[in-house]
Amino acid sequence: MAPLDIRLIPALADNYVYLLRDPETGAVAVVDPADPFPVEAELNRLGWRLTHILNTHHHADHTAGNGELKRLFRARVIGPAADRARIPEIDEAYGEGDRFLLGARPVEVIDVPGHTRGHIAFWFSDAGALFSGDSLFALGCGRLFEGTPAQMWQSLLKLRRLPEETAVYCGHEYTLSNARFAVTVDPGNDALRARAAEVERLRTQGQPTLPSSIGLERATNPFLRADDPAVAAAVGLAGADPVTVFAEIRRRKDGFH
Repeated sequence: MAPLDIRLIPALADNYVYLLRDPETGAVAVVDPADPFPVEAELNRLGWRLTHILNTHHHADHTAGNGELKRLFRARVIGPAADRARIPEIDEAYGEGDRFLLGARPVEVIDVPGHTRGHIAFWFSDAGALFSGDSLFALGCGRLFEGTPAQMWQSLLKLRRLPEETAVYCGHEYTLSNARFAVTVDPGNDALRARAAEVERLRTQGQPTLPSSIGLERATNPFLRADDPAVAAAVGLAGADPVTVFAEIRRRKDGFH
């Protein structure tokens, strides 16, 4: 099977929107269309016709393009079953373990509440690609606007268990700030320090830091490492349970500048 064609579109101040095309069938999806106009422009440039709109969660910077893109292309809007009422123009709603097809491509839905109560991620297992929205970021995770530390920790554990080669496409270019914070709570991590330097280089050159990978996040993302004794000790919580450690890391990140 031909590889899934994935295109990254910068939008707003720091959002990333993704276009996905299944070469076997010509089906095309957009993930979290923050702004319909750069999406329409890229579709026209590529000669692709949009068939699906995938929303990870209800925030406007991930759903604002739904209505216009649906009107232009008659695409079907897919979003989280747990938050159906807050997804504009939704047609199909899915939750944990549900599967659907993008053309010939199987897509598995993973419930990842925490950032919002009804957040989902889309996993294309055969293409080795995860679209995590604002749950898992490169070197970070989303703020807990509607969920608890325990919920978010369990959500991140689900994603951490995916194959390490899985590419991670998240919703924002937050990696530089995340890297600068991460080294404050995981100072002995050589892999993290090397990655932070690489992130600095990419951003200095105006390049995106995505996609990441599950393996890279396991090794360097402190929010996936709250059960690592070195991280617990670094935040003054040696021997504490992972949820307590995770909550402390999230608290520190919320106040980091």
